[in-house]
Amino acid sequence: MTRGVPAGRQTTLQDHVTVAGIGVHSGLPTTVTLHPGEANTGIVFLRGGTDGQPDRELRAYYRRVTATEFATVLGDENGPIVSTTEHVLAALHALGVDNAVVEVDGPEIPIMDGSAAPFVAAIEQAGIAALSEPRRYIQVLKPVRVIKGDSFGELRPYLRGLRIETEIDFDHPLVGRQAYAVDVEPDSFRRDLARARTFGFMRDVAKLWSAGYARGASIENTVVIAEDRVLNPEGVRYPNEFVRHKVVDAIGDLALSGAPLIGAYRSRRGGHKLNHAVLTALMADRSAWTYVEMPEIRRIRGHADLAAGFAVPAYGPEVS
Repeated sequence: MTRGVPAGRQTTLQDHVTVAGIGVHSGLPTTVTLHPGEANTGIVFLRGGTDGQPDRELRAYYRRVTATEFATVLGDENGPIVSTTEHVLAALHALGVDNAVVEVDGPEIPIMDGSAAPFVAAIEQAGIAALSEPRRYIQVLKPVRVIKGDSFGELRPYLRGLRIETEIDFDHPLVGRQAYAVDVEPDSFRRDLARARTFGFMRDVAKLWSAGYARGASIENTVVIAEDRVLNPEGVRYPNEFVRHKVVDAIGDLALSGAPLIGAYRSRRGGHKLNHAVLTALMADRSAWTYVEMPEIRRIRGHADLAAGFAVPAYGPEVS
């Protein structure tokens, strides 16, 4: 749990903080301001109105997901409101922020440097404050699985908080087979996950541009992989940066449960679509989970590399 904040109480930000960048898919400049939120409101996205249109807002919730092919998009009956929500949600969730307003003046959360680290820095600049209301958790009671082709995802009981186990396997010598597992805590997220960037392959660029995606992608915000080398001058930030970024995405997507999860999530050949499908399957089975307050959580710090598995490329359409 966040340093200095009691585990059993809800939290919010102490102050507002602003970051700005471009959307990785839209290529448009975007400003995001994180504001404190009242207890029991959760994470709320506020899209500023344009061309005389009113502001639009919605709670970050799995039922508000409207697309998952290249990013997690949230919207309502009037259409999409904001895209690429996964990194800011991962940072808020991992650092233990329960209530906040994410105000955005464009269609997409900025990609920043391709990682969740700028959002971690912004949250820490704003500060985290405890509220008087108790925090409610969602505890997984029995395994829930989703299989989509060669992809597999599962949420199962795990009483040490939220654990993520992700396996990938790319047919590329610079990526190959990677696996990673971590008990998600503020310290482990800052140290081991937050700086892991989104990635893509040069061979896919023309196809993505023609489809209207990745218009803002560059070596400033994406690990770009050519046939024989990483094009970013600094290389990779971790030897297994690719699978670590998949873990970040999973944390952000699972944050759409509406309350902190107590359980373990395992994915093989996964991505946003699979993450959302497993969360939706869990919430649809009322016998598979329950709300709890002040759970007995015994933390185990650190991570472990796992046996290899399979995954689809970042920026590539996920297996349906």
